[in-house]
Amino acid sequence: MEKYMIKWHDTLDSTNSEAAREAANLDNLSVIAASCQTAGRGQRGNRWSSARGENLTFSIFLRFMTGTGARPGDCPSLAAAEQFAISGIATLAQCRLLADAGIDATVKWPNDIYCGDRKISGILVENTLSGKLVRTSVAGIGLNVNQKVFPPELPNPVSMSLLTGREYDVKELLGTFMDIFTGTLGLLWEPQVLKEEYESRLYRRGVESSFADISSRDATLPANALMSGNAYGDKIFRGTIEGISSCGLLQVRTTDGAIREFGFKEIAYII
Repeated sequence: MEKYMIKWHDTLDSTNSEAAREAANLDNLSVIAASCQTAGRGQRGNRWSSARGENLTFSIFLRFMTGTGARPGDCPSLAAAEQFAISGIATLAQCRLLADAGIDATVKWPNDIYCGDRKISGILVENTLSGKLVRTSVAGIGLNVNQKVFPPELPNPVSMSLLTGREYDVKELLGTFMDIFTGTLGLLWEPQVLKEEYESRLYRRGVESSFADISSRDATLPANALMSGNAYGDKIFRGTIEGISSCGLLQVRTTDGAIREFGFKEIAYII
């Protein structure tokens, strides 16, 4: 099992931002965690809301060999074309953690974790590149653990405690997660195995559903969210999630049998 080191902070603006600031001083598999974030970040520039001390908010720093300046303990090289695999590892590790707690979870592409139609976790992965290789990656994770009351503007949150009726020691839980994450990390270099497990956990996979094609959407419309169809008008279509491409695009089979591929911010799930 790979070695990791966790550093806890009482308060940070953002664990991802702290990892970026300290990148030159961080070893591979350094973990920055905070009891409270004052400016936690989610996908699309959204704020990540979390009650102090009740949830897990942390970032995992990964450093990859790029041919120059490699350090002992760095991950083997990873092609930039395969960087979506980092999101895959982070999501699968969370699904495995939740499964061990008796919670059935799925991956709402590209990197949210859902229990039923309720969001329990979000991931923000930020990479730096060196030519055609990934140089560093920061995987920021927010997992709802013990929180029971959420701000009304969050449409569909849920937590581990709400699902199981248990209270969890968040620091102990982070150690458990990192044991799972490091045990899963080797799948970065087994892309077909990773792809198959990721696809097996896809939210709504194999179920005909409504989506909105927002690849040329009005900038005011939300992306990659569970939304009412009223927001999208004639952009809505019916289809079935088939899987992902080798570079992480979502593949949807439409009712006419065609396979369409969507990138981030190009498709929305309709309630």
